[in-house]
Amino acid sequence: MSLLRIGVDVGGTNTDGVLIDVSRSNEPNRGILAHFKAPTTPNVSEGIETAVRTVLDEAKCDPKSITSLTIGTTHFINAVLEQDVRRLQKVAVVRLCGPYTRSVPPFIDFPPHLRDIMLGYIGYVDGGLQIDGSEILPISASQLLEQCKHIKALGLKNIVLVGVFSTLDTEGSQELKAREIVQSEMGEGVNVVCSCEVGQIGLLERENASILNASILTFAQRTMRGFKRAMHRLGLTCPLFLTQNDGTLTTAAKAAALPIRTFASGQTNSMRGASYLAGLDLRKQAGKSVIVCDVGGTTCDVGVLLPSGFPRQAAAYIEVGGVRTSFAMPDLLSIGLGGGSRVRVDEHGKTTVGPDSVGHWITRDAKVFGGDVLTATDIAVALGRAEVGDASKISGIVSPELAHAAQATVKKLLENVIDRMKTTPEDPTVLMVGGGSIIVPDQLEGVGQILRPPFFGVANAVGAAMAKVAGEVDTIEILQGKNLADVLERIKKEAVARAIEAGGDPTKVSVVDVQNLPVQYVTNQATRIIVKAAGELSMSDSGAVDGEDIKMIPEEDEEIEPPKTVLSSAREDVSFDVASYRPYINEKKEWILSEQDLELIALGTFVLGTGGGGTPYPPMLICKELLREGRVIKVVDAEDVPEDALFARACFMGSPSVSCERLPAGTEITTAMKALTSHVGISKISGTISDEIGGGNGIVPLILAGELGVPAMDGDLMGRAYPNMNQCLPGAFKIPGGVFPAALADGVGNALVMHAAQSGRRVEIIFRNICTTMGSRAGVSVVPLTRKQCQDYGVVRTVSQAWRIGRAITLSRQQNDFKSIPRRILELQNGKCLFIGKIVDVQREVRAGFTWGQVTIAPLQDDEQDETSTGIDLPEYGPDDKLTIPFQNENLAAFLNHPDGTRDILITVPDLLSVLDSQSGANLGTQEYRYGLRVTVMGLAGDPKWTQTKEGMETGGPGYFGLDIPFVSVGTYREPKSVIREYGPA
Repeated sequence: MSLLRIGVDVGGTNTDGVLIDVSRSNEPNRGILAHFKAPTTPNVSEGIETAVRTVLDEAKCDPKSITSLTIGTTHFINAVLEQDVRRLQKVAVVRLCGPYTRSVPPFIDFPPHLRDIMLGYIGYVDGGLQIDGSEILPISASQLLEQCKHIKALGLKNIVLVGVFSTLDTEGSQELKAREIVQSEMGEGVNVVCSCEVGQIGLLERENASILNASILTFAQRTMRGFKRAMHRLGLTCPLFLTQNDGTLTTAAKAAALPIRTFASGQTNSMRGASYLAGLDLRKQAGKSVIVCDVGGTTCDVGVLLPSGFPRQAAAYIEVGGVRTSFAMPDLLSIGLGGGSRVRVDEHGKTTVGPDSVGHWITRDAKVFGGDVLTATDIAVALGRAEVGDASKISGIVSPELAHAAQATVKKLLENVIDRMKTTPEDPTVLMVGGGSIIVPDQLEGVGQILRPPFFGVANAVGAAMAKVAGEVDTIEILQGKNLADVLERIKKEAVARAIEAGGDPTKVSVVDVQNLPVQYVTNQATRIIVKAAGELSMSDSGAVDGEDIKMIPEEDEEIEPPKTVLSSAREDVSFDVASYRPYINEKKEWILSEQDLELIALGTFVLGTGGGGTPYPPMLICKELLREGRVIKVVDAEDVPEDALFARACFMGSPSVSCERLPAGTEITTAMKALTSHVGISKISGTISDEIGGGNGIVPLILAGELGVPAMDGDLMGRAYPNMNQCLPGAFKIPGGVFPAALADGVGNALVMHAAQSGRRVEIIFRNICTTMGSRAGVSVVPLTRKQCQDYGVVRTVSQAWRIGRAITLSRQQNDFKSIPRRILELQNGKCLFIGKIVDVQREVRAGFTWGQVTIAPLQDDEQDETSTGIDLPEYGPDDKLTIPFQNENLAAFLNHPDGTRDILITVPDLLSVLDSQSGANLGTQEYRYGLRVTVMGLAGDPKWTQTKEGMETGGPGYFGLDIPFVSVGTYREPKSVIREYGPA
């Protein structure tokens, strides 16, 4: 019995189609009966209709015999990227959060123009969950109805509901229940999007994805109707599916409700199509990852197919149109290399290929087609690798030497990009697909086997046709008192049930991926568990799969496009030239921070966090919002403040997993501070200071300063980040008030003061346990210190240091000169660039709530050094030496390991050890370490209060972390240069 499927993929350049008989998939041509490729039409439905009609005619196939039509399209993401006012609508956002998250409102990090297009209304109501699944507050029907009244008055039709930790709501008691109330009140014609159905953990990013989704809903519904009408004209009676970003199928109805899940389906289709065409399912590739290179006319997209058969997913946060989002996207690396890449020889005789390209004009511009541009395709023809165009047109123009030099350049570019995407040191199998893959040589260093499947030019359409159905569960479980095996078995069953509900054949659905990720800084064994099940589409009752009623706009309006308009925005995106930027210092010698200053400081505090400290992104956004409300955030130099002036200490304690979801209420720190100052009898605060400049807590005192209307001191009490409260300099030297009295507070009114303690370490232990009962996130305030104490037992001018490090990285980025970042950082602080290489191994485990582990880094090869050369002297190490860095949340030391088993200690705490992403210059948190990342390892000198005192070494040295090694420094500490002194009035 034939099982005929049609797959269509609509790309930015071409629309591809394919007709496959799945019952003949064991044959050499994998059951492909017909295929089609043509330029994408302005009206996407017309192009799809042409593709389907062509393959039906070519195969002489009855439309009624087709069992499914699957479409992959970039149509929806393009509407966002182009900021197309015709297709985007305003959105109302209602958060179920209780008192939390209000300091970081919706739309806060949208590009100004896109914010103006989409922002319709913002509201807050009771609701939200803690990390253990318990309620922050139950939802309130009366509050939701009040929000509906405001939304109705504005005439808004697209609504987003966002609850704190809503992805953990297995009972549907919050967002889903709220949707019933809102939908009932608002009536038909209104779309209500629940964030739990859109994204994963990370409230701001999930909310942003939900907003984008809601804004294009009407357009998506109109597009689905266009697809359906095209099917009707073609005589197709089969169900319609769309492919999603993770390589799975969704019904047309669900795609009309969640179009954002189709944003990146094109690349995924190509990867899965390549796997099918190469017959990997028949080759028994179980347990091995495969790299796919899709070479087009302009770019080469490289991704990894996991043993599950699905693409490796990208990092937690993806930017779409300048908006930081959280939803499934394939992890891809793209380089400017394709069939249309321009080939040049410079004045030094060096041959380059790309990154610019003639693109879809190749049949006009390439020399083999009679054009005047030498392209990579011309080189392939000259080498006899391709039979396209007219080879006689390059006779005498492309010499053998030029052809081989260009081919060597192509070879090196591909070897480097493939190596960066490897998941293990082994030589992988690489699938080459795409119309431009004719330029690829037959062998590549570091690659075990290159497979060029048949029909490689339409791999993306094949991937669409052969997409599977999946179900995924991504949740946090409290494992304390539970059996992990039992918990996993329950979640696996739920994932399988979701896949079957999505249309999977119950006999062919199985679990394909299980991830177990312990949550840091919690004491109740909270663990994030992700389980994915997948299987073949059920054909026994395929009509029921597509039987949902797609919610559509009125048919008479279906094909009417609104006139193209340009929205005039009062706030245009302003480019920030860091080279000419000067911070503002007023006549009182106060540094008045701007949004640009905040971005630079945040970038620098993450580097000073030495792998820990948490992301500074949310607190930086809170500061920006304070500025937009008219508050002033200012920084002063300690020398300009009286000795006895008191500075409040502010920081957050808790898990990074909570800090990215249960965003601050904005009251935690002030509540803790007021409870503490009332207890100790302090009535006047002159300023604020951070206990640690590293990571997110380096920004928190700026928030408090803006709220209180006092300045923050240019300094902190650590000079870096450490995992424990007692690991600040006042705690190390055990001065009165160094670690206690201290107060802890959450956002719902709970606060306590710890008056006395056996030791500073006991404060950490007791507060950590109480913090867990507060939802694993709480504000901390330690007894204020005088300006003199802050100087004597702190590190001065570290806000300036963070700003300068951020400026150095940003300057290198804007000049597209990433290799200069280590040099520029070392101009600010003594130290060394210790190593340049790639991560080849990462080990992690959680002990007592802290993540311990080790990362191993191997050196780059000689031909790779050109890309990341720093222009500074590096320590000598051999090609077989490796660097290992043990960490406990923060990086602790760096060992250079030699093949003979010996090792050199390059650096230890208390000196600062940071690992930067060589491709962007950004700091990497220890939780971000993964195989294949290109990294630059920096060592910076620590303050002598740590490195040259008994107290500092006992509290912050290697021995404190159980490392039986001596302290090794990378240089003599240099006091940071004051921004206020340099840029202030004479």
